[in-house]
Amino acid sequence: MVLSKTASESDVSVHSTFASRYVRTSLPRQARGSMPEESIPKEAAFQIINDELMLDGNPRLNLASFVTTWMEPECDKLIMASINKNYVDMDEYPVTTELQNRCVNMIAHLFNAPLKESEAAVGVGTVGSSEAIMLAGLAFKRKWQNRRKEEGKPYDKPNIVTGANVQVVEREIDSLKQVCWEKFARYFEVELKEVKLRDGYYVMDPEKAVELVDENTICVAAILGSTLNGEFEDVKRLNDLLVEKNKQTGWDTPIHVDAASGGFIAPFIYPELEWDFRLPLVKSINVSGHKYGLVYAGIGWVIWRSKEDLPEELIFHINYLGADQPTFTLNFSKGSSQVIAQYYQLIRLGYEGYRNVMENCRDNMLVLKEGLEKTGRFDIVSKDNGVPLVAFTLKDHTHFDEFQISDLLRRFGWIVPAYTMPPDAQHVTVLRVVIREDFSRTLAERLVVDVEKVLHELDSLPSRVISSTSAIEQNGKVVVGKKSALETQREITAVWKKFVLERKKLNDKMNGVC
Repeated sequence: MVLSKTASESDVSVHSTFASRYVRTSLPRQARGSMPEESIPKEAAFQIINDELMLDGNPRLNLASFVTTWMEPECDKLIMASINKNYVDMDEYPVTTELQNRCVNMIAHLFNAPLKESEAAVGVGTVGSSEAIMLAGLAFKRKWQNRRKEEGKPYDKPNIVTGANVQVVEREIDSLKQVCWEKFARYFEVELKEVKLRDGYYVMDPEKAVELVDENTICVAAILGSTLNGEFEDVKRLNDLLVEKNKQTGWDTPIHVDAASGGFIAPFIYPELEWDFRLPLVKSINVSGHKYGLVYAGIGWVIWRSKEDLPEELIFHINYLGADQPTFTLNFSKGSSQVIAQYYQLIRLGYEGYRNVMENCRDNMLVLKEGLEKTGRFDIVSKDNGVPLVAFTLKDHTHFDEFQISDLLRRFGWIVPAYTMPPDAQHVTVLRVVIREDFSRTLAERLVVDVEKVLHELDSLPSRVISSTSAIEQNGKVVVGKKSALETQREITAVWKKFVLERKKLNDKMNGVC
């Protein structure tokens, strides 16, 4: 007897996923959509999600981001093997805890922390530099408050001094920025004093920063690697000026170094540069492991100069999962994978490997810079010494601007952000390409070719609707005068930003986002 079986629609083992009803069924697409009532086979769920994710940009071609997009397959295996470990379960996963402590010590020595031979470094792994900055800021605020209480002085108006170029995360094309130092100031009720930028000088001026310091300043935050143009701020000059001011006033204003981008660069290719714990007023440093620490997104570090710089009352001792666990974080549970990946990179590459990677990045940055300069169409805003990136602006904004170049480069797969500089330099619009470990010379040369194609296409288009003339009234008569290049650029930028915002609102409306 032959036994037969009628396959049901849900029998995905018989049907191909693309032959099943699941690819015909509409799934919730709106932000307010509810969860489906019925389950679907795992194969169908995977295929549907995988297909939709194909519409994302290619991370390797996302030149807006500093975040690592490639690691060795061996490290990928370690990440997947530890993806189910909750880092906070320190008693259950003691080896993982030990690996984090080793990372902290290696990074502290890299930053020249003044440690004795057997002394353990003071630091912690975080989910990124934003959390690291919050923790460092809290330590400065609490130390300042404790000192003011001992002196019998008011402690309700703390402030922090930093540059207007503080770490930002640019949204491609959009000028909206998320500023972690501003977050800290707003969330923890600290006044933010910003040193404004100026045309041609896009980092914090140490002299102006020290002028803003008063008795309520909890620290001055310097940036080793501005996200705007990659430039290192002069931390040594800032330290020397603050030492002098502290002597004159009797204050004890310290420095925090936001080395999110530059902390894993300077020690390897600029070892003589004094920016770290070699300077006496530098009390804490944060660095992003997921940037030039060469680890996937989700790991940062904050290191303190000594135990005295981290108030004990901020450290929690938790006896919840079987043992006393000292912790100083803004969250509780987090994955172990990125900590393990950081340890892998530190021992796998060593000093020699990191130096080679950073030198390669710098060399490929110079290839891209020279290629763009040869077009004769751009001024380079970034510096050769600093984070390996190229920030550049058009010499002539008469017919098109940087936002249009950014938009058209998308056709070739490149994600290159265009943005305006912060206040007092906001009339300057730049494009920026971040050179990461996986950005080869071949890609740099290819990008130059594609930029030239975009320029040729824009040159062939009709002139922009915006007129380069303006009408003014003189003696009762209207006189048409030619606008300056700066006025034209500002008007183009304003119109383009308005267009982008309107498009964003339309997209949000279509997606049901309020």
